[in-house]
Amino acid sequence: MAVLKTLTIAGSDTSGGAGLQADLKTFEEYKTYGLSAITCIVTMDPDHNWKHNVTPIAPELVEAQLKTILSGEPIQAMKTGMLGSVEIIKIAANAIKTHQLKNVVIDPVMICKGDDEVLQPDSAQAIRELLIPLATVTTPNLFEAGQLSGLGTPKNLEEMKTAAKAIFELGVPHVVIKGGKALAGEKAIDLYYDGTEFHLLEAEKDANNHNHGAGCTFAAAITGGLANGLSVKEAIYKAKDFVTAAIQGGFAFNQFIGPVWHGAYNQK
Repeated sequence: MAVLKTLTIAGSDTSGGAGLQADLKTFEEYKTYGLSAITCIVTMDPDHNWKHNVTPIAPELVEAQLKTILSGEPIQAMKTGMLGSVEIIKIAANAIKTHQLKNVVIDPVMICKGDDEVLQPDSAQAIRELLIPLATVTTPNLFEAGQLSGLGTPKNLEEMKTAAKAIFELGVPHVVIKGGKALAGEKAIDLYYDGTEFHLLEAEKDANNHNHGAGCTFAAAITGGLANGLSVKEAIYKAKDFVTAAIQGGFAFNQFIGPVWHGAYNQK
């Protein structure tokens, strides 16, 4: 039986809940062989109110990792996460184009959970111009959707729809805006736009706050679904169920975060 291969170009989350750790765990749950190119290392400092510290990997080392990965057999699907600099964004875009990678999921990570400032404003613009047009699917959260659309952070469903249309116009055929539990109401809502129709992805909000890594896990689940031959719509809907189970199975890691449990969906 052929081994399905998936790739993530993303940061390392030392807590293990998000970033490439979330991606690789999710890829495994989808029965794919996960490969990773590390772009940066994220730590949290308990002595300074759990401040996030992002340590970048040298761009030439990111490029060398991708050269190693892409020298092997074809990749069935891939995703990006936190890239960290314009130079690394250019490296990722070049790898996608040079190797004609398919089933590309761009998770346009611009902030760490708990922060509200773009890691690098120039990177946000580079993602918009260089990566979004290469994507099969992009999965921004509300803040990222505001940055990509240029319309500011959506505050309700109608504003999400307007942002999704604007992002679609950048050249990506499938847009999923992750509203999650940020919107008012009893449901955790994500919005999928395929250029023709809007599709609401709803789940009951979970009372716990164990959602660290939910966005990364959702994008990685879409990637895993595409690698397994699902249509984009099927992959997105399954990913919603996958991440909902992961949130429901989450746990407290420390005083600051509670990660999702990536094995929950297959253990139901």
